[in-house]
Amino acid sequence: MEQLTQAILGASYLGIFLVVFAETGLLVGAALPGDSLLIVAGMAAASQTNKYHLSLPGVIGAVVAGAILGSLVGYFLGKRFGPAIFSRQNSRLFKPEYRLQAEEFFAKEGPKSVMLARFIPFVRAVVPTLAGVSNMNFSLYALYSVIGAVLWGAGLPALAYYVGQKIPNLDHYILLIVAVVMLLSVIPVVMRVLSSRRAS
Repeated sequence: MEQLTQAILGASYLGIFLVVFAETGLLVGAALPGDSLLIVAGMAAASQTNKYHLSLPGVIGAVVAGAILGSLVGYFLGKRFGPAIFSRQNSRLFKPEYRLQAEEFFAKEGPKSVMLARFIPFVRAVVPTLAGVSNMNFSLYALYSVIGAVLWGAGLPALAYYVGQKIPNLDHYILLIVAVVMLLSVIPVVMRVLSSRRAS
C-alpha cells in the first residue's frame, strides 16, 4: 500500500484527484488508499525536502475537488442503475427489500450519514451509490456531501501538515500513523453495529 501511495504522489495533484474521485465515486475504488494518501500528502507538503513538490493548498484543492465530483458521480450511478439492479427477486445481494430499507435509512439518517461517511474507509465508497439508489433528495445530499468533503479533504491533510512541521522525521512512523487513523475511523462503525445488536 505504501508503494502505491508513493506512486500516486509521484503523479502529483492529478494522481491525488483521480484516486480520491475513484474512492468516493466508484465502488471499485473502495480498495484504494484514502486516509493514508491524505496523511502522506499532507506530511510530504510539510517536509523540508518535499520531493513531490506539493503544497498544502494544492493537496487540499485536489482532494476536495475529487471528493465532491466523485460523490456526485456515485450518486447519479446509483440513481440511474440502482432500480434495475434491485428489481431482481431471486438476487441474494440486491433484493428489492434491501432498496426499501436503504430508502428508509436515508430518509431518517441521510444527511448525517453522508457527511460522516467521509471519515470511514470503505463506507465512503458505498454511501454515494446507496444514496442515489434510495432516491435521497439531491439538494440535501449535495449539501452534506460538500460539507463532508471539505471537512475531510481539508482537515486530514492540514492536520498531517501541521504535525509534520512540529515533529521532525515524522515520515519514519507513517505506517504506525496510518494504522492508528484507520483504527480510529473504524471504531464508530463497530460501536454502531454492537449497539444495534443489543437493541435487537
